[in-house]
Amino acid sequence: MSISPAPQGDNTPLVLRQDEGAVAILTLNRPAARNSLSRAMLAALRARLAEVAAEDGVRAVVLTANGLAFSAGHDLKELTAHRADADGGEAFFAECMAECGAVMQAVVGLPQPVVAAVQGIATAAGCQLVASCDLAVASEAAKFCTPGVDIGLFCSTPAVALSRAVPRKPALEMLLLGEMVPAEEAHRIGLVNRVVPPDAVLETALDLARRIAARSAVAVRMGKRGFNRQLGLDLPQAYAAAGAVMVENLLAEDAAEGIGAFLGKRQPEWRHR
Repeated sequence: MSISPAPQGDNTPLVLRQDEGAVAILTLNRPAARNSLSRAMLAALRARLAEVAAEDGVRAVVLTANGLAFSAGHDLKELTAHRADADGGEAFFAECMAECGAVMQAVVGLPQPVVAAVQGIATAAGCQLVASCDLAVASEAAKFCTPGVDIGLFCSTPAVALSRAVPRKPALEMLLLGEMVPAEEAHRIGLVNRVVPPDAVLETALDLARRIAARSAVAVRMGKRGFNRQLGLDLPQAYAAAGAVMVENLLAEDAAEGIGAFLGKRQPEWRHR
């Protein structure tokens, strides 16, 4: 197990990395600010994701956070400070939204599946981050919300991820009312996969990640990419795209090995190619 702090201008890394075998654990590390997604935090997380994406030895990722909150969303103090800019903050606001969108797309586009381990509140862009992950484990004490309507700022960008993770009406209820959603309700609507006691959150997420990492990396990567691609297509196009992925996957060495192992009633020996 190794720890590699993200490079920062000061001595406090905003995103920690810890490797456990083929699983990379990325930890948001701004607990005093409830892990709010400042411009610097977004940049650090994006850099970490790019780092992990390039490593074939990493086969799954766990995204967690230090402190009582998973993430409270955008740093409102930072945004407010830029209202004093000559343009009223427009350029900075645009940069932040673009960076946030890029980070969420990096999570979705990451070759490796990402499992969120949510120990506390995940609000606004923090909820968006959870919704962008492939799987999510939540503490029984965790809560989720998109409360922008309470401050005159509809959570339009969190809505992109939320509407792709849960059905339309539960998503709109969260967006229009801005109320806290308990972990069990988040599980019921499909925002999270597991709800566990607080002291079991990280280990449960790691268990899921380890089980993913034990599969063929080439099959998982092709599968995640194909799954996300077909979501935006109509039915005939979706089947055409998925069929092409199946053909590509069948031609991979691991598919031949896996099918042979199944027919031969033995355990496969993955080559991850």
